[in-house]
Amino acid sequence: MLRIAIPNKGMLAEASISMLAESGYVVRRDPKELIVQDPANDVEFFYLRPRDIATYVGSGALDIGITGRDLLVDSGSEAIEISDLEFGPSTFRFAGPIGKFKDVVDLTGLRIATSYVGLVRAFLIKHNVSAEIIALDGAVESAVRLGVADAVADVVSTGTTLKQQGLEAFGPTLLESSAVLIGADPSVPGVATFERRMRGVLVARRYVLMDYDLPARLIEAAAKITPGLESPTISPLKDGEWVAVRVLVPRAEMNSVMDSLYELGAKAILVSAVHAARI
Repeated sequence: MLRIAIPNKGMLAEASISMLAESGYVVRRDPKELIVQDPANDVEFFYLRPRDIATYVGSGALDIGITGRDLLVDSGSEAIEISDLEFGPSTFRFAGPIGKFKDVVDLTGLRIATSYVGLVRAFLIKHNVSAEIIALDGAVESAVRLGVADAVADVVSTGTTLKQQGLEAFGPTLLESSAVLIGADPSVPGVATFERRMRGVLVARRYVLMDYDLPARLIEAAAKITPGLESPTISPLKDGEWVAVRVLVPRAEMNSVMDSLYELGAKAILVSAVHAARI
C-alpha cells in the first residue's frame, strides 16, 4: 500500500484535498482525521504538518508527499521533487529598510530574520555571504522595526506588508516556490500511477474540449487556430461538404478561439469541461 503525506492545514491542505478528490481518491471529511485509508486505490494518506512532510518522506517513513518547494529546500531532506503541482505559488526575497540595501552582499556581517533557516543559509553560502541568521516562527516583517534583525527573508507577494513595516524587497530572488510532489524513490510501485492522476487533474483544469462544425474546405485554416495537443479529430457529416471537429483548447483562450472559429465560418461551436485526463 502506497503511503502518502498530505498537508493537514492551510492553503496547501485545501488545494491538495481538492486535487485528491478530483483524482478519484478518498479524502478526509473531518479535519481531525490524521490517517485515511483508501483500499480501492491501495493507498493510505497521512495528514501532517506541511513543514514535517519532507522529513518523513526523506527518511523513507512515507513513500511520497505533497508539500511546498520552499519547505523541501528548507528541510535539507533527501527527498526529491518529482513534479510541480502548480498551486500555492510564492516568491522568496530579502527585504530591508527602504533604500538601505541593494544586493545580497550588503548583508555581510548583519542579522537576517527568517522562518526558513535552511533555505536562507544555503543561499548565503552559495553567494559567499557571511551573516547571522535569526530563526523566527512567522511574522518576520516586524523583526527589523523591533531591533531583532537588520533585514528579513520571507515570502513576498504584493509587497504591501513589507511597506507597512517600512521595508522593501531587494537583491535576487531566493526561490520561486509552489506545491510539489516529492519522494525518496520515485520507482516505488504506485508512485507513477499517483503522479499520472495528479497530472491528469492539471490537464483537466488547463484545457476544455471544443466541438464545432466546419466546411471541409476550411480544415487547414481551422487547424491553425485549434491545433490540439497532437492534431484535431475530424469526423465526416451527412453533408459531405461539412465536417465535425473535436479538439482540446487551453481554457484561458477558449473565448478568443471561439471568436476566431466563428469568423472563419465554423458553426455550432460548443465547449465542454474536462473532468479527468491522461495525456
